[in-house]
Amino acid sequence: MHQRTGHRHSIFCILPPHVLRDIARNGAEEERQAALDTLAADSTFRTLRAIRQAAPVATASPATVSLAAVAGTGDEKQLQRTIFDCDNTRRLPGASARTEGAPATDNPAVDEAYDGLGATYDFFWETLHRNSIDDQGLALNGHVHYGNRYNNAFWDGQRMIFGDGDGVLFNRFTVSLDIMGHELTHGVTEKEAQLVYQDQSGALNESVSDVYGSLVKQYRNGDQAAGDADWLIGEGIWADSGRGEALRSMKDPGTAFEGDQQPARMSDYVNTIDDNGGVHINSGIPNKAFYLAATEIGGYAGAKAGPIWYAALRDPRLKPDASFVQFARLTVINAEILFPRGQERQIVQDAWTEVGVVIQI
Repeated sequence: MHQRTGHRHSIFCILPPHVLRDIARNGAEEERQAALDTLAADSTFRTLRAIRQAAPVATASPATVSLAAVAGTGDEKQLQRTIFDCDNTRRLPGASARTEGAPATDNPAVDEAYDGLGATYDFFWETLHRNSIDDQGLALNGHVHYGNRYNNAFWDGQRMIFGDGDGVLFNRFTVSLDIMGHELTHGVTEKEAQLVYQDQSGALNESVSDVYGSLVKQYRNGDQAAGDADWLIGEGIWADSGRGEALRSMKDPGTAFEGDQQPARMSDYVNTIDDNGGVHINSGIPNKAFYLAATEIGGYAGAKAGPIWYAALRDPRLKPDASFVQFARLTVINAEILFPRGQERQIVQDAWTEVGVVIQI
């Protein structure tokens, strides 16, 4: 078994630092101050978080993988949620506002976080038979109303933290279900693969979160067909609708908001030292590949495309510093293993080829 090591961001924020820095440079005074305060808070969290050692990855022979084997080992549903209210302070954990099974409150952020964490758990349980983030029933804690005009939401390795936004550029960060699915999936990736949060492996880390963030929303929409989904990440997060409709578009990378830099093909790959080598930017390329594969396969993407990507993520051959080509190759291999008599293998390979990631099998 290879060693899963490498430098990783301490926290995984839905709003990339390069977007906040752009606002801090070019926004109105109120926007600039909120962006600067958010960047300072994010930096503090990165400094203070204790690095946890991940559990060893299972090393079952790839030849024995089946659709059933993609599932986790838990056999009993263990959804356990607690939502805390930080009351616009930076004191954690905050006051308990809603626990598992308790009725809805009159606090939209509390109830949105409660419902979003539940939908994410249910998606992983029902479609991938995974028992929470760690596949062992990890309790899901959400902390809302964090800080004053805090423009972000993130998974810090143990819990979800949500800001209310500044009310000028950004809405509260609990309004978008796929944000919660995205952030909690960082915990799954950390547990299963520990993809280094830098350059192409970091972009894969972000893309995997976008994939399952979108699939959580499609699951909640009644196993929505891939061709009917919006494939947007962070829809409704912009308070100023003139700035954009979302944070990212998997269907059309680079079109989600004013200033969106995401490419859709390797020929447009962005070489930058910003954003840890463009992890939120270049994730548009694998995002587009998944969108193409899912829509070509058809039906609910959680039925086939989702399990294929999940099997690749859990494949012991996936290295922490994996490139797009290396990850793509594992999706093709696992498509063949899971669906040996179908067209899925060729569809997945063609999707990667279309975005300029050429695989030799």
